[in-house]
Amino acid sequence: MILTKPLAELLRPMDFDQYIGQEHLVGKAGILRKTIESGSIPSMILWGPPGVGKTTLAFILAKNLDIPFYSLSAIDAGVKIVRDVIEKAQQSGQKAILFLDEIHRFSKSQQDSLLSAVEKGTLTLIGATTENPSFEVISPLLSRCQVYILESLGKVELEKLLIQALEYFKEEHGLLLEIPETEALFRISGGDARKLFNAIELVVSTFPNDTTNRTITNSLVSQVIQQNLATYDKNGEMHYDIISAFIKSIRGSDPNGAVYWLARMIEGGEDIKFIARRLLILASEDIGNSNPNALLLANACFDAVNKIGYPEGRIILSQTAVYLANSPKSNSTYLAIKKAQKIVQQTGNLSVPLHLRNAPTKLMKEIGYGQDYKYAHEFEGNFTELEFLPDRLKSTIFYEPGTNKREAEDRKELKNRWKGKYNY
Repeated sequence: MILTKPLAELLRPMDFDQYIGQEHLVGKAGILRKTIESGSIPSMILWGPPGVGKTTLAFILAKNLDIPFYSLSAIDAGVKIVRDVIEKAQQSGQKAILFLDEIHRFSKSQQDSLLSAVEKGTLTLIGATTENPSFEVISPLLSRCQVYILESLGKVELEKLLIQALEYFKEEHGLLLEIPETEALFRISGGDARKLFNAIELVVSTFPNDTTNRTITNSLVSQVIQQNLATYDKNGEMHYDIISAFIKSIRGSDPNGAVYWLARMIEGGEDIKFIARRLLILASEDIGNSNPNALLLANACFDAVNKIGYPEGRIILSQTAVYLANSPKSNSTYLAIKKAQKIVQQTGNLSVPLHLRNAPTKLMKEIGYGQDYKYAHEFEGNFTELEFLPDRLKSTIFYEPGTNKREAEDRKELKNRWKGKYNY
């Protein structure tokens, strides 16, 4: 059975009541829904993984406001097309909405072309991206947009989507589907509605046209998807699985696995900046102070591949991936900031001890600001013991040196300096 349109398109919701997921944004008390109901929307960036409803949400927003709506994909559109849209909006005399899918694929100059229209109010921009807008959207444009984060769909949302699909096939094609086990479908979807619908559609496409009822099992789903993996993944939907395997190979100190998954991404046309950015994060999160040069090399890699791109950039990515895989591993600084943030969330804004406060005025000095502070450089070894934490957190350890040669030296030095204070 072959459908006339993709199932995901046939089942695309037309209003908020049909929309599934993102309750924090479009539920009855959702911040975005309240904004829409007020009659106007700001320019915004919708940030979230694939298949969670970014495009659908943009269409629903436009429909609710009943104003001119233009939809472009950053993959196909250039500055000329954007300017044509801006000119049409200006000529209409009515503020329009421009939905720009995959805005992260627009270069700085292309994003600059949007800035003036957004500033003047000619366009309300709705940009959709799977990448962190802090890295991918220029600061002047980002500062004029609200950023809304969309989340992967959970089991409850996926079950609702599954019911929609079953009802569609029953009503439109007289096909009664039974899905007694959903593990395979949900695992393949990964919280992505489009992937879920694509998987169901792919399984149904294997049924003869005269089929009236079928049972979809985990085994059938796995078999069909495996046989049609290339088709199923033609738009890079294994993106997150492969980058996960790449990162875990490096973290696990296997340069062979790292290079293999790197090759898979390169051959699949993965964004070179995305790969380099993940290496940069890993260099700090998983290697850290066990080899500080890792972060320097990863940063140099990011700069270099941005300058030269593919195909030569693959060599630099390979060099960096192998270096990071071969480096000693430590997540001590990652755990330190994680623990510190948790403590801050639990204890709130504790007062800064008086001796650590700045005292730029006479009054501040008189009431004790900066009093008893000891300037480290005035002491032997540029160190003297002083309390640097709020009273309530005295002697709390956030940084626990890793078990590697480099941080073993850190531990030794900390113990020598702080004696028994932190029990290093």
